[in-house]
Amino acid sequence: MADTTSSQNTRGRASSAFSASLLLMVSALLSGVLGLVRGKLIAHFFGVSGAVDAYTGAFQLPDTISYLLIGGVASTTFVKLLTQYENEGRQTEGDLALSNVLNVMTLVLSAGLVLAGIFAPQYVRYVLELRNPETAHLCVQLTRILLVNQLLGFAGGIFGSRLLVRKIFIYQAVQPLLYNGGIIAGAVLLHARFGVHSLAYGAVVGAFFGFFLTYVIGAYSIGMRWSPIFNLRDPALREWVKLSLPLMLGQSLVTLDPWIRNHFAGHTEGAISLMSYSRQLFNAPMNIIGPAAGAASLPFFASLWLKDKSAFNSAVNRSVSRLLAVSLLLTSVMIALAQPIIDVALRGGKFHGADASAAASLFVLFCYSLVFWASQNLYARAFYAVGNTLTPMISGTVVTVLSLPVYALLFRTHGIPGLVIASDIGIAAHMIALAVLLNRKGMVRVADLEWSELGKSSLAAILGGCAAAFSLRYLPQGTTFVTALLRLATGTAAWFVVVVVVLLLTRSALPAVVLRRKTKPASAAAPLIEASDAPDR
Repeated sequence: MADTTSSQNTRGRASSAFSASLLLMVSALLSGVLGLVRGKLIAHFFGVSGAVDAYTGAFQLPDTISYLLIGGVASTTFVKLLTQYENEGRQTEGDLALSNVLNVMTLVLSAGLVLAGIFAPQYVRYVLELRNPETAHLCVQLTRILLVNQLLGFAGGIFGSRLLVRKIFIYQAVQPLLYNGGIIAGAVLLHARFGVHSLAYGAVVGAFFGFFLTYVIGAYSIGMRWSPIFNLRDPALREWVKLSLPLMLGQSLVTLDPWIRNHFAGHTEGAISLMSYSRQLFNAPMNIIGPAAGAASLPFFASLWLKDKSAFNSAVNRSVSRLLAVSLLLTSVMIALAQPIIDVALRGGKFHGADASAAASLFVLFCYSLVFWASQNLYARAFYAVGNTLTPMISGTVVTVLSLPVYALLFRTHGIPGLVIASDIGIAAHMIALAVLLNRKGMVRVADLEWSELGKSSLAAILGGCAAAFSLRYLPQGTTFVTALLRLATGTAAWFVVVVVVLLLTRSALPAVVLRRKTKPASAAAPLIEASDAPDR
């Protein structure tokens, strides 16, 4: 009775697919703004330097331990398990299973993190291969500080999975804001005293409030209670390990790409930080249309798969189609306005003109892969929703292994830009492989993508990008913030007008999807972008 009452009490707070998507996209937008502020501050205070190389590389070992021991996505695998408990009305059993996995794996992860702290110098020396001794020593110090974030993230992810199953996303929406806010506060308040260590301290504080405490408060608010249970023979623990093991053993380029790039770039002082700045700007729009889409869609995909396989296929294809269409449009304006984007977001302080030009070149190269990074997220979650983590693991591992010589070859022939090109090629292969495998298994048919809409978006993207680039010819050249902002605003306006006109003339459904203000209540099983697409229904 208590479980039923709890479910009824939270039903009103559970998000529809559209509202969940909207909430997470707004959160991602705000987080993206904070991310830009964070990047601007780091660039201003530290520039392109060995200190930023060390800070960027310091996240790598903690993330490696997390992925090796818990698959890196505890909440993703738990959603599949807890969805079954939820559908069968066994919420109390689900909470006990959740507590047991949390207790057992926290012990395992803690042991791994202690060993990581001990062997951090060897990791930095032989894996990151930072050639500057001072940079390497600083990276070891920062690595040991950031190790605690993995415990906070894992525990928070476990509690957060209960909220995802109930389709409550408000706490997840707050998480990145608190995390970015912590780093920003650390940079502003502590940089003069602690240097780049201030960023690591801020990251830990942000992780505590964002990754951990927020989810704990949310889970307890819906009746979830932690239990001091420790049972290695628990069937739910074994099932979770079964789902997570492929994610632990095999890693795709989604995880390994920055690690591979950093390995090669570590030979050149400042190269890691330069790629990091460019990638962070690239991540700002990608984090809005990609991960937010996948996070919101996972519980809906999982629920839909259990009820209607045909509707599952339609839902995934429509979501991917909309995501690809938006990605194409964003790619065009990002490439056309790369230099003013970099000038506005990063130039100033210790980030000089030569740094801005180099970052803009890398930023353009990253942008070519936006459609692949965004859509692979949804395809991967389609597999996770049906409880299949083995297939994407094998596929991702094969693609990664085959990509390694490509990274090495392009680095030798083209230097740092070659690493970004290799990254683009690898993630494209990863996305295509997932789509083909879903198609071959009869889960999601590639032929059912909205190819007509993709064609209209491609045309709008090409013409809009040309309009944005052409408009810059008539604006004053300069590197001041005001001049760069004027060029960015004018180019964006030209792109927007042309894109909207082309989409309207071709009768694309995309403007109605984006601008629609009134929606019918979305089905509990409807996924993300597809759920907001009333005009096509």
